[in-house]
Amino acid sequence: MAWLGSAAALAVLASAASSGALVYSTASNNRVQPQPRPNSCRAIGSGLYSRPDPRCTPGALNPQVRQATIGSTICRRGWTSTVRPPEGVTEAEKRASMTAYGDRQPLSHYEYDHLVPLELGGATNDPRNLWPEPGGAPNPKDAVEAELNQKVCDGQMSLASAQRAIAANWVSLARRGPSPPAPGNGSPGARCSASAQYNSHYSDYDVYVYSNQPDATVTVSGGGETRSWHTNSSGYADVFFYASQSAADERITVRVGAATCSTTL
Repeated sequence: MAWLGSAAALAVLASAASSGALVYSTASNNRVQPQPRPNSCRAIGSGLYSRPDPRCTPGALNPQVRQATIGSTICRRGWTSTVRPPEGVTEAEKRASMTAYGDRQPLSHYEYDHLVPLELGGATNDPRNLWPEPGGAPNPKDAVEAELNQKVCDGQMSLASAQRAIAANWVSLARRGPSPPAPGNGSPGARCSASAQYNSHYSDYDVYVYSNQPDATVTVSGGGETRSWHTNSSGYADVFFYASQSAADERITVRVGAATCSTTL
């Protein structure tokens, strides 16, 4: 697991800034959007660190999200769930997008991913911002998305810079050196980050944990509940945390090895 360091971020953003502005989308969340023609798109790279074809998926933005509105949109807990397109729309789009990219594996082998994520103001249902990312969810890009969102919301980076950087080459961000550990993070050098997503099929939350603590016990606690699991050899874990959808926006604490971090449901 790689982390986005501040010095590395500046170098990447300087390069990304020359790539031009991303467009704002008017695509409806409630209508299946047309996709590129079959076999017209080619991913860059392969596996978990592949990137979309910039001719087909250059990225696009949500006009609701501007630098002046981040406090009421991407920096407000639970906001992304209010703008996410319904599965009845995105499943049909995902199939067509896989055909455009020539992907022939089962749907479950891919995540229909927003190149510029919703938590950075990415367009919600525009084919220019969605593609079949190999590996399903979660994946290494999720940690980059979470850290960039935190930097934008903490005032360490402008929204436009973060959007351009992740659209230009999220892989280079993921493979940069580590950020300094946050205060109170357990012990020097021990790091983790976490995100959570409600799973309506199982009526629980997937708590995605990224750390530099391989093969360690993970404990997730909050709202009177505690669940434990363990990280794999890469320091990653998906913990099934039992809480109702009404628990959205509650803060949970994650302890993995010597690291401590938190997120909201």
